[in-house]
Amino acid sequence: MRISRNEFMFSVSFTLDFLEMGIRSNITNHNKRVSLISIRIGKAMGLDEESIFDLAAYAILHDNGITHKTFNAISENGVDRLEKSLSHCITGEMNLETFPFIKKRENIIKYHHERYDGQGYFGIEGCDIPLFSRIITLADRVEIEYRMRTDREEILSNIAGDTGTLFSPDVCEAFKEISGNTSFWLSLDDMFISHEMKRELPKFDIEMDLRDLLAISCILCNIIDAKSPFTGTHTKGIARIACKMAGYFGFDEERKTKLIIAANLHDLGKIVVPNAIIDKNGKLTKDEFAIMKSHTYYTRKALESVKGLEDVVEWAANHHEKLDGSGYPYGFARESLSFESQLLACVDIFQALTENRPYRESLGIEKVRGIMMDMAGRGYINGDIASHVIEHCRDENQNIF
Repeated sequence: MRISRNEFMFSVSFTLDFLEMGIRSNITNHNKRVSLISIRIGKAMGLDEESIFDLAAYAILHDNGITHKTFNAISENGVDRLEKSLSHCITGEMNLETFPFIKKRENIIKYHHERYDGQGYFGIEGCDIPLFSRIITLADRVEIEYRMRTDREEILSNIAGDTGTLFSPDVCEAFKEISGNTSFWLSLDDMFISHEMKRELPKFDIEMDLRDLLAISCILCNIIDAKSPFTGTHTKGIARIACKMAGYFGFDEERKTKLIIAANLHDLGKIVVPNAIIDKNGKLTKDEFAIMKSHTYYTRKALESVKGLEDVVEWAANHHEKLDGSGYPYGFARESLSFESQLLACVDIFQALTENRPYRESLGIEKVRGIMMDMAGRGYINGDIASHVIEHCRDENQNIF
C-alpha cells in the first residue's frame, strides 16, 4: 500500500499534540515548532531534501519518550524541567527503532539534550554529537523561550551567549541567519504553524506493507500504554486478543493485520485525557465522563487524514459505539458498524473487565460473562461475538491469555 510520508508525519504530530495536552493541560505546538525551526536551520546549512524530511521527523518525535509519570516526577508546578529528564531521551530512542525514516540514524533522540562542551548526560562532545541532535537541541531551546514569550532580542542574545558551550557554533550561525527575518518569528504563531510546516516539509510517499505499519502502530501503542499504570498493558492485551479472535474467525492475513493495527491504535485519543480522570479511584462525574468519551473522537481525528487507513480508522474509532445507537462519539447503530468494529468493541470490554482498575480489582470470568451477556441482552453489543471472545480468551485457570 502507498502512504504519504507527509500525511503520516502530521498524524504522528497530531498524536504528540495530544500527549502535550494530556501532560501540560494544553496544546502548545511544541513539537511542530521545534520541527519547523529545525527545518529552517537544516535548509540554511544546505541539507538535501531527504535529510530535511528526516530531520523534521526526528524533531517532531524528539519528546516521544515523555510520559505522565516522568512529568510528575520532575515537575512540581508544570514548569518544563521535563526537558531535563534523561529517561525520556533513552526511552524515545528505543521507541523509534522501527520508525520508517528515509535513512535511519543512530542516537538522534538519545543525544538531543547533549551539550556541545561535553558536559551533558552522556559526555558526548562537539561534532561527535550527531548533527540532527545538535540542531534539535538549539531548536528546542528557542521554542521554549518563544513559548515563554521571551523577547526576540533576548532569545538571540541567550543563544549567542551559549554558543560553543550548550550549542554548536555552526548551528548557531545558521539560526542567526534565519532568525533575522520577521517572517521566521511570525511563522511560529499557533495560527500559522501547521500551514508553515506543510509548506516547508519536502513531500515523499512511501511504499509500506502492513507489517511495516504494524511495527509503527506498536510504537504508538507503547506511548499510549505508558500513560498510566492502569493502562500499562491494556492496548497490548487488546491487540493480543484481537489477533487470537481474528484467527478464530478465519480472517486472512491482511484483514488480521489491519485488526491488530486498529487494536494498537484504538485508544490513541486517550493520550489527551488527564491522568486525574484515568486514575480516579471512584465514579467519574458527568463532566469527567464527557472528557473520557472524547478519546474515541481524537483517535479518529489523529488517523483519518492518512489515505489508505480507512478501515483501520473505522475499526479503531468505533470501539465505544453500541448496536442500539446509544454509544459514542457518533451514536452509530448496528447497520453502520462493521463486524470488525463490533469485534473490537467486545474485545475492549472483555480486556477492561479482566484488568485491575483504580476503582476495582480485575473480575473473574463468570462475572465478566454475566456483565457482557447482560450488555448483549440490552442490545449494546453482539452477543455471539461476545460469547466467542469469552470462551476463547481464557485458559483452564479461568484467566485471559
